[in-house]
Amino acid sequence: MRILISACLLGAACRYDGGSKACEKAVRLGDRHVLIPVCPEQLGGLATPRPPAENRGDKVVNRQGLDVTEEYKKGAAETLRLYRLCRCDMAVLKARSPSCGCDGVYDGTFSHTLVPGMGVTARMLKEAGVQVISEEAL
Repeated sequence: MRILISACLLGAACRYDGGSKACEKAVRLGDRHVLIPVCPEQLGGLATPRPPAENRGDKVVNRQGLDVTEEYKKGAAETLRLYRLCRCDMAVLKARSPSCGCDGVYDGTFSHTLVPGMGVTARMLKEAGVQVISEEAL
């Protein structure tokens, strides 16, 4: 199986703070499957490190108040393009991310308040018929 996966889950230092969120279960998927790592935020043109961002309705806004929705949409579109180009079978994305979250996201107040919803990339992939799960479902 070919799995599109959030690069931060494999240890790539691509998160907003310049760090990663390596997940042993995600890394071990590589023992049995071909993993295609992606960082939608970087694919959308955002730098690493970058100010944290959260979903606020249909927008993505960073802590400084800048609307970065277009960068997130561009990164989502590039991620979907790579999914199709690499003929992936499913996607494993980082939970709670404004891009990759598929089972809830932070509410845009930067108070660590989770609300139901999906990140920009997770939503675009699901709308395209992709099976999307978070690392927490592994």
